[in-house]
Amino acid sequence: MKMNLKNYGICDIGLIKLAVFFGALFLVSVWSGFANWVISVHWAWFLVTGLILSIKPLKTTFKK
Repeated sequence: MKMNLKNYGICDIGLIKLAVFFGALFLVSVWSGFANWVISVHWAWFLVTGLILSIKPLKTTFKK
């Protein structure tokens, strides 16, 4: 599946990021089991996971 992201502006991408952020906050506030898991996991795991997941988009962005 190829996604055409050329039509997205900076505002659109920012709104997608905010939607994901608030969706995660919604899950934490509604689902107590998820909230307990998030609190019990060390913060470094989230940082490392975020960095690993950002490798491919960064390579695509800076590829000539």
